[in-house]
Amino acid sequence: MDGLGFGESPRWHGGRLWFANWGTGEVLAVDSDGKSELMASVPAETIPFSIDWLPDGRLLVVAGSKLLRQEPDGSLVPHADLSGIATVFNELVVDGRGNVYVNGADLDETGGFRPGVIALLTADGQPGHQLSAEAQQVAGEIAFGNGMAVTADGSTLIVAESFGCRLTAFDIAEDGSLANRRVWADLGEGQHPDGICLDAEGAVWYADVPNKQCVRVAEGGEVLQTVDLDRGAFACMLGGPDGTTLFILAAEWRGFENMLSDERTGHLLTTAAPAPHSGHP
Repeated sequence: MDGLGFGESPRWHGGRLWFANWGTGEVLAVDSDGKSELMASVPAETIPFSIDWLPDGRLLVVAGSKLLRQEPDGSLVPHADLSGIATVFNELVVDGRGNVYVNGADLDETGGFRPGVIALLTADGQPGHQLSAEAQQVAGEIAFGNGMAVTADGSTLIVAESFGCRLTAFDIAEDGSLANRRVWADLGEGQHPDGICLDAEGAVWYADVPNKQCVRVAEGGEVLQTVDLDRGAFACMLGGPDGTTLFILAAEWRGFENMLSDERTGHLLTTAAPAPHSGHP
């Protein structure tokens, strides 16, 4: 698929790849033949935004500092206000219990990003998985948080720190809080992980915009595979019928000031992966 703005937050769901198309305000779902369907609309100027689902099937959308919920009629309604924790929120992941993790940051006086945070909205454990209305900060000093993933057993959250050139892991406690912060993989200077996903062999795939590639790494940082591209890789996700298709969202990067331009250089690409998807999202 081509003609996209900046594809982000890809999720394999219901036999299709869903993703957020930044710059157009679209949440799209694409089938294996490349046929797309508009699933939700947010204001086009709301960048970043990301998606995931509660266990009961309700779509959640992070838009700016708001968490939105999609109603049965397709409309997006406010669910939670995250502005008391940070100004702008980026990526979203929902774990198997329905707990929602969102990372975000504040802008400094120069327009750059201060060290970021991870916020949590807990599920109440009841049918329907109602979320608490109040978010709480569960981690700080995140060096520009990007993609996040939760292991299949629900024990570990991994976050891509784009400005830190690393993947960082936390243990997830019974109440959803995070502890035992550690470097899961030091990627080395010049590596800038963006969107990530987990596979069944315990490796992480990460997308990298400036290096125009997707990389598969083991815990500890060993590089297992690299997929080189002709433009920046913003996010990746494993999916397909057997979970071994790597979907890559890529686009030409010309700086934040050009994110809302009419140029549509975004592509959705696929390649075969050695191990199937695991964990969340």
